Amino acid sequence: MDRISAQVSLYPLRQASIGPAIRSAVSVFQNSGLEIRTGAMSTLIWGEEQAVFSALQQAFHESTAIGDTVMIVTFSNACPSPEES
Repeated sequence: MDRISAQVSLYPLRQASIGPAIRSAVSVFQNSGLEIRTGAMSTLIWGEEQAVFSALQQAFHESTAIGDTVMIVTFSNACPSPEES
């Protein structure tokens, strides 16, 4: 498998503010070299399979270091990347 996409939703739990955990995850994606598109409820990322999984793992670890977190991810090898759509 070459390129995949992932739709990521992050839900910080029992935290005074949800912003720090979400900003931390988005920062990981931005610094990973992946293509990203942020939305109100989720972030879409595209890239090489290993890079996507690595960035997701790092984002989860950094978010959970801030506090309790739920991360929901949907993967696809069939969704077009932003330049294709």
